[in-house]
Amino acid sequence: MTNIPGHTAESGPVPYGTPDEPRVAVRGEASLEFDPEIANISVQVASRGTGRRDALKMLTRRNSEVLELVKSYGEAVEKLSTGSFSVTPELAEKGRRERVRCYNGRVQISVTVGDFTALGEMTTRLADLEMTRVSGPWWALRPDSPAHREARQQAVREAVTRAREYAGALGADLVALVELADQGAESPAPQAPMGMRSAGFGGAAPEGAPALDLEPRRQRVHAQVNARFVMSRPAL
Repeated sequence: MTNIPGHTAESGPVPYGTPDEPRVAVRGEASLEFDPEIANISVQVASRGTGRRDALKMLTRRNSEVLELVKSYGEAVEKLSTGSFSVTPELAEKGRRERVRCYNGRVQISVTVGDFTALGEMTTRLADLEMTRVSGPWWALRPDSPAHREARQQAVREAVTRAREYAGALGADLVALVELADQGAESPAPQAPMGMRSAGFGGAAPEGAPALDLEPRRQRVHAQVNARFVMSRPAL
């Protein structure tokens, strides 16, 4: 029967190796920087009216203006979606009766842009619309970006190099890979919140406002792996 490194015929896998087949456990890390691939912006459209119908009518018109403007950029926009929508009454502060002073409307719109040459102009034009707030951009890589694969592969190569150096310091060689796992795979660390910049409510900017000069922020991709190897008997 073939003897598998790190195993015994009686007990199966040996958790910590043996004097004849010692193990080396290492962590491989990679931290690489890449240019962003997409930019996300958030657009909030607001309205205010003395009546519910008036507030809703203004909100519908302004929402259509935002959607029409964004869609005019064609393929530069990769994703356009509407989030929350609300029309809520605002009560008068004084008096015991529930007297409605006005109605406030809100629509949240998310835009993902892949062509950064159009981003500055689009952001400025959106911020120039009535009662429109533009927040962002949030620079990012696509979920299927090759950058993630490159970072993971670099982390694996780093783990192999580190394990080989440890084995070489003992006059030994790597024999077999026993385990390879993402760092924190069982309990991933929470993602840190991303920063935000806001262009404020539009309507006060002069007509034909110049496009914003936006400088894309490079994205850092970090990968970690845990690796265990069986190595030959050290020459101690």
